[in-house]
Amino acid sequence: MASRRRSKVRTTFDMASILWNSAVQERATELHGDSWDVVFDDSITQHNTAPGWYHYISGSFAGFTCSLCRRSWASKRVQVIFHFYLNSASNQGTIKVRRFKQKCKRCTGARMEDPNFSVENIDVLVERLVTKIRVRCYEEYLGESNRPSRFSGRMNGPHETLHCEACQNGVCSQAT
Repeated sequence: MASRRRSKVRTTFDMASILWNSAVQERATELHGDSWDVVFDDSITQHNTAPGWYHYISGSFAGFTCSLCRRSWASKRVQVIFHFYLNSASNQGTIKVRRFKQKCKRCTGARMEDPNFSVENIDVLVERLVTKIRVRCYEEYLGESNRPSRFSGRMNGPHETLHCEACQNGVCSQAT
């Protein structure tokens, strides 16, 4: 059997990147010693996966804060698209992550805000993703992960499809 190299994940160093990087690194031993890069990419879409790449969509709870009025809200319907590819010749994998945004319903001219996932929910999303990577890239059959996301906070009404980027892109299960 080939020797195993320690898996590495390289990405930019903002707080979200560090959290996602850490979650993937914690599961690196499950990825056969291959190195995996995590890259945030707001341009990836559900149906436009590059040749040789796989995609996976999952959702979780997250919070948002309006950059204009500082209002905060929680959402149970935050979608994430992952595109992933393993170059088996170089033992190098790439994970592209798109976290769908939401905008404040109170502010005129509000911008789409990035979601703030808890460390626990990032771990749940990465656990599900690693299962998909193992099935697609390493041809393992593992069944489905049933670990739920954790919600903390208050819900103030129904899902706001007009303010949800995933709904606008046909990715959200609440899209009308």
